[in-house]
Amino acid sequence: MRFLADESCDFSVVRALRAAGYEVSAVRDLAPGAPDETVIAMAAQENRVLLTEDKDFGQLVYAGSGRTQGVVFIRYPSSARTQVGSAVVDLVGKMGSGLRGRFVVVQPGRARVVELP
Repeated sequence: MRFLADESCDFSVVRALRAAGYEVSAVRDLAPGAPDETVIAMAAQENRVLLTEDKDFGQLVYAGSGRTQGVVFIRYPSSARTQVGSAVVDLVGKMGSGLRGRFVVVQPGRARVVELP
């Protein structure tokens, strides 16, 4: 499973996924400041699931023309930030390739999974 972490994605998620053996590229290293449309196109072109904390990607995917392999939208409050990396690793471990073609919202204690249009 390959991922692209948007600049909004907490880097602890990137570190945790890499430590678990997943391939994760980070926008902050590849194209800092890239607009959302470019980021979603990069993820699609490289066949990567997008990791983000930016709500705008939902709009791009559902109302725009943002083609994607899948999106993991992370919504963790500041009081639970220490758990975000392990929560995403757990999610990826459970869902695996089932993340493809889905928009997944990860929150403390739960994940909502919706098929992409």
